[in-house]
Amino acid sequence: MKDAEEFRYLVLAVQREGNRLLAAELRPLGLTPSQAEVVSVLDDRGPLTLSGLGELLVCETGVNPSRLVDRLVTAGIVERVTDAGDRRHVTLTLTADGAQLAERVQEVQEGLNNALEEMLAGQPVASTLTTLRSVASRFPAGEKVRRRKEAPVR
Repeated sequence: MKDAEEFRYLVLAVQREGNRLLAAELRPLGLTPSQAEVVSVLDDRGPLTLSGLGELLVCETGVNPSRLVDRLVTAGIVERVTDAGDRRHVTLTLTADGAQLAERVQEVQEGLNNALEEMLAGQPVASTLTTLRSVASRFPAGEKVRRRKEAPVR
């Protein structure tokens, strides 16, 4: 197996296992990992427009996560707020229930991050991150990660 192929499969394996663990922890909250990402981004950086949210979501391709947001609006987690001066301008915010859920999502994410920190202890993480950033920067999802890292948290 060539290095590039092994790299690709190792990234896929880690991503799938991480997503499986995350999904299992989110299941009692009634959220998928993608929905939890929306809740987390809105909690950190909301209110956002639909396209502004889409520019930060790694779970979605493109910048229009309308179906994902529609499900969260229907569930009473996210609210669409229309600008009184310009009805075409709609922002997304967490509802009170969504804000409470965001706290629980944060706890789940911290638990997974702590488990990863233990796995990474003593490993050459800085060089691994440099390699992953370099490869990811060539893809739209990598650009979204960069935006999330650089975007101000309110």
